[in-house]
Amino acid sequence: MPQWLCNQLMRAFHKKDSRQIKLLNECWYFYRNKPASGSQRNMENEI
Repeated sequence: MPQWLCNQLMRAFHKKDSRQIKLLNECWYFYRNKPASGSQRNMENEI
């Protein structure tokens, strides 16, 4: 998971902002399921 998304999720949980949590969750599933190039996929696996 990208650091920017992780930070925003933590902030939303801290504020108990259920609307933001749902939105970020949808973003994560979209980001995770979108086709990526081979080099980008390798960088994600190293993090």
